[in-house]
Amino acid sequence: QVLLVESGGGLVQAGGSLRLSCAASGRTFSAYAMGWFRQAPGKEREFVAGISWSIFNPRYADSVKGRFTISRDNVKNTVDLKMNDLKVEDTALYYCAAKSRGISVNSDEYDYWGQGTPVTVSS
Repeated sequence: QVLLVESGGGLVQAGGSLRLSCAASGRTFSAYAMGWFRQAPGKEREFVAGISWSIFNPRYADSVKGRFTISRDNVKNTVDLKMNDLKVEDTALYYCAAKSRGISVNSDEYDYWGQGTPVTVSS
């Protein structure tokens, strides 16, 4: 069992920045690939970024590439999402998720989920 708790969401103006953090506890954190997903009102949950246990070759959705950076600390058991140049369309509930083996953009493949942290970007 892996418990994930997100933090860092809030209200920010367009062009601003936020850093989301996900704290993990339970089974060996470093064995899991970690992902950030988001779900906007009335829309399906979508992949934002993912990072493997080895930290090499993180993946990003095209919509956030160049603006968001995912990182993880396997000693502190945390995974962060630094979000720069935020846009109104980034407004959503952001979730942290964990899965065994490699990164996937498919939310169905993730075994553990946090409760989500809201991000609202105003124009």
